[in-house]
Amino acid sequence: MDISKFLVKIFGDKKSRDLKAYRPLVEAVLQIYPEIQALSNDELRDRTQKIRQRIQDSAAELREQIQTLKNKIPGTDIQDRAPIFSQIDKLEKEVLEILEKALDKERAEVFAIVKSTAERFTKNETIEVTANDFDRNLAASHDFVDIEGDKAIYHNHWIAGGNDLKWEMIHFDVQLFGGTVLHQGKIAEMFTGEGKTLTATLPVFLNALTGNGVHVVTVNDYLAKRDSEWMGPIYMFHGLSVDCIDKHQPNSEARRKAYLADITFGTNNEFGFDYLRDNMAQDPKDLVQRAHNYAIVDEVDSVLIDDARTPLIISGPVPKGDDQQYEQYQPLVERLVGVQRQLATQYLADAKKQITEGTEGNDKQKTSEGFLALFRSHKALPKNKPLIKFLSEPGIKAGMLSTEEIYMENNNRRMPEATEPLYFVVDEKMNSVDLTDKGNEWLASQVNDPDLFVLPDITTVLSQIDASDKTEEEKIEEKDRIFNEYATKSERVHTIQQLLKAYTMFNLNDEYVIQDGEIKIVDEQTGRIMEGRRWSDGLHQAVEAKEHVKVQAATQTYATITLQNYFRMYHKLSGMTGTAVTEAGEFWDIYKLDVVEVPTNREVIRKDMNDRVYRTQREKYKAVIEEVELMRTSGRPVLVGTTSVEISEMLSKMLQMRKIPHQVLNAKLHQKEADIVALAGQSIMGTVYVATDGRAFNEKSTAINYQTRLEAETAKKEKREPREASELIHTDERMLGTVTIATNMAGRGTDIKLSPEVKAAGGLAIIGTERHESRRVDRQLRGRSGRQGDPGSSIFYVSIEDKLMRLFASERIAKVMDSLGFKEGEMIEHSMITRSIENAQKKVEENHFGVRKNLLEYDDVMNKQRTVIYEKRRHALIGERLGMDISNMIWDRVCNILENNNYEGCKMRFLEIMAMEVPFTAEQLESMKLDDVAELAYQKVLERFQQKTEIMMNNAQKVVAHIYEGPQGAMYENLMVPVLAGNRQYNIPSNLKEAYESQSRSVVTAFHKAIILHIIDDAWKENLRLLDELKHSVHNASYEQKDPLLIFKLESAKIFDDMINQINDRTVSVIMRAMIPELQIQDNAPQQEMPRRDQPRLQESRGELTDAGQQQAAARDTRERQPMQPIRRDNLPGRNDPCPCGSGKKFKQCHGKNL
Repeated sequence: MDISKFLVKIFGDKKSRDLKAYRPLVEAVLQIYPEIQALSNDELRDRTQKIRQRIQDSAAELREQIQTLKNKIPGTDIQDRAPIFSQIDKLEKEVLEILEKALDKERAEVFAIVKSTAERFTKNETIEVTANDFDRNLAASHDFVDIEGDKAIYHNHWIAGGNDLKWEMIHFDVQLFGGTVLHQGKIAEMFTGEGKTLTATLPVFLNALTGNGVHVVTVNDYLAKRDSEWMGPIYMFHGLSVDCIDKHQPNSEARRKAYLADITFGTNNEFGFDYLRDNMAQDPKDLVQRAHNYAIVDEVDSVLIDDARTPLIISGPVPKGDDQQYEQYQPLVERLVGVQRQLATQYLADAKKQITEGTEGNDKQKTSEGFLALFRSHKALPKNKPLIKFLSEPGIKAGMLSTEEIYMENNNRRMPEATEPLYFVVDEKMNSVDLTDKGNEWLASQVNDPDLFVLPDITTVLSQIDASDKTEEEKIEEKDRIFNEYATKSERVHTIQQLLKAYTMFNLNDEYVIQDGEIKIVDEQTGRIMEGRRWSDGLHQAVEAKEHVKVQAATQTYATITLQNYFRMYHKLSGMTGTAVTEAGEFWDIYKLDVVEVPTNREVIRKDMNDRVYRTQREKYKAVIEEVELMRTSGRPVLVGTTSVEISEMLSKMLQMRKIPHQVLNAKLHQKEADIVALAGQSIMGTVYVATDGRAFNEKSTAINYQTRLEAETAKKEKREPREASELIHTDERMLGTVTIATNMAGRGTDIKLSPEVKAAGGLAIIGTERHESRRVDRQLRGRSGRQGDPGSSIFYVSIEDKLMRLFASERIAKVMDSLGFKEGEMIEHSMITRSIENAQKKVEENHFGVRKNLLEYDDVMNKQRTVIYEKRRHALIGERLGMDISNMIWDRVCNILENNNYEGCKMRFLEIMAMEVPFTAEQLESMKLDDVAELAYQKVLERFQQKTEIMMNNAQKVVAHIYEGPQGAMYENLMVPVLAGNRQYNIPSNLKEAYESQSRSVVTAFHKAIILHIIDDAWKENLRLLDELKHSVHNASYEQKDPLLIFKLESAKIFDDMINQINDRTVSVIMRAMIPELQIQDNAPQQEMPRRDQPRLQESRGELTDAGQQQAAARDTRERQPMQPIRRDNLPGRNDPCPCGSGKKFKQCHGKNL
């Protein structure tokens, strides 16, 4: 007996346990609902405000404690502030916990209020309430509210998504169930058509009452705007503000206001990009987001699974960004692929001949040679269509796989024998392309340079240099030359590999389309164009070169985060979808999100049929067209699901040949998505041609051909002459279903509603043309039919030539078809086959999960670094903890100097970093404990820092007071204060009144803030570049039997430590040297221009403190995202050359220190 089935029988499955746990919570809402229903409109609104006040008052005491602690900070010494900030952080977490308890306590009553509000809008054309200021402001900007005297009149229809919609929805009990799941920070698995958008109003409304903000996240801007307008009036009726960030420009005051709303709608990308922009801001006024409190993610599987690994990148141009080699080597690679294609075609022809002759003559040797030739053709070009077709023939793939097993024995020891004649080897499963020795030789012959594409053995060469008799300086120069040569050749080889991958593994109208002269990636899950997204590591440039469109320049990353890590920052996160249960394990492992299956309001009566499996794609698509015509002429609308643009266009042409009207929705027609999907469930009156057996056809010639065959069979049976077919068919006027071709997940968020005629005919017919690699994509397609108890059906047509079948399941099914003697055009349909295909999908899902989890490990390293850096940056930007951070930097530098130097070294480092003599003697260093010496030195340095701060304030205040108190003081709002630090000058803008009232402390704070932001941004950009290079290079560790992930973690930690040391060194060095000169006071000038120095390269101003490219990138409108791509390392400068960062140091003493 299956133990798992036995345990389920005793304890029940998860679904039944969840249902039992949530039933009392739903009943609590229903119990209080009659009381809420009996309230007048004004009483209902008043009840909401009282609950809102109770929730916010629950944490009032702790908030007062937090404010008291914040008030103590200015009067506390810098070194004593850390415990205060720790206490504040602890109390803020406690506030969130108390608010959660208050929300749980009020949940049932609030849910009842929301349901009652929906019922009132459904049953009444207008709702009259006593007007308040919120109503009056609302009436000025929205059409669903009118003010008449002291009354506000709310209408039950308004514009949403460009359509005038009437509110006709009241929450079902299952939606109360789903709303509770969402409020608890879980994923609500709800079938398509069960009203997820309405369900979300319950937890959104409840959590918005805290005043901390709620984010409703959608997959595209149409849904964000539509849902904010559609659901908004329900919230606004109770005084809750609603906005949508996608309606406003980035960095604008309107977007900042949108985040201050109680409820904020937006797309996943825009929320993420705003987070990155906030961490590039130069002024607190530029910040738009509040703390990440609570988010509900619509279509959570698309956002947190499909798009989770895709990084959001804000990037900008770099010098020589156009200096790339893809266009240069594209003709060479195109010729190489052509040569390989000829070779693959020849091997395929030889294979067919040898296998046929060997089988007929029972010659095992010739058969074996034939399968080796077939295997070589497969390794050469696995996506070659004639090859795919031949592999679908009986026994062919089994023979090739047996050959592959021979050469894969002993860890692929014999594989070079099989691949030696090829120019390159393609591994479809691993998504990789590798040049062979023959390929390298061919490339060398084409360019007349045998070493052009060969990477030198750099370890051996460096060892030979070290062992030579050359001087140290000559050795360094020789190593520089070798490093530069290696970097150049590495870039060249990388270019060739990416071009090969573009030619062999990425197909037009499948993985990408061309629009407006640009390569646009097509989302394999949804079929939508992924605007602004680019493949990384130069692959996108390779595809651009292949298709002869403009190759975009390389860019430098300023800020980046994956959606996976962005959404993990929220205090509470929940999501809703109809297809999450198959990924439940991943949701729990990565996000700690439990998936709860919410029961349907009405029983699902859709008929899900077993898959129909054909031998070839040609047979499959022919059967699909016949099924479409059969469904359409029976009055049922048809939704045909495809997996690519290419297939959807091919099916469209086949339907056109049959003269069957239809709509096509794919990546090229994404803008029409909502309109096309909304019409997909309709039927129209039309004429059909009906044969004598009742079969109807759209086209007369097709009906005649069918009737001819039917009459011939009938006449043969009845032993008579066949009659004229055209005289036997007749026309009929009937309802004909609409036909829509769409990618599997098209139209998410838009319901397909059926007319009574369509329901009577059998409902919407779903026809899938291929099984997707992911079961939830297929479930999404099935779920388009059968909403809210509607009739319907779904079926998938599959062929052995399909990608999923080729990789996992085709051989077993082919053997079954062979043993049963299936002829061309015949199909196999059985539940066992369907289960076999779903098992293959599970294997793919497990593999994808493993890949995502592995990539998450890499991204977590960067995320931890990002958290530290952005926290430092936020402290500097806000300024509240600035003094404490500076004191920590000073302490860190003092400890670093003492731990890594003797007394002479300490003397030099204190002069270099602290700009002062060493504050202790050699005897003290020798006799005292290191911790005591560090404390002594720290106090002396801190004392020096505070003295310099006082001097800077006094010097600035003289000028500030003179201007502010003078007759022209009222004319000026801001002034520019020059600050000198060594041989550099920084011009710091300051508010005149604030500077005067703070005794110029604000001027010094602004300087410290600007310096720290500048240094952090500069170091972080370089760190991102180094991490990007490390991620690509670390995989070579596997050749040395080392774990690439472990190497990445160790090396990235070293890179991060170096960055922190560099930030602390540069920051302390600048602030300890800073001074504001005693300026000559001029009555007619609000600022003093410092004379220019002779070294313009070292001259810095306020403008240079903020990277113009970075600010331009941060201001870019990501609603129409621009191409983004991390830059790869260019040729390195020599060790003794000036470092390109502009520090003035030699490269070997700056960014080349560890190379």
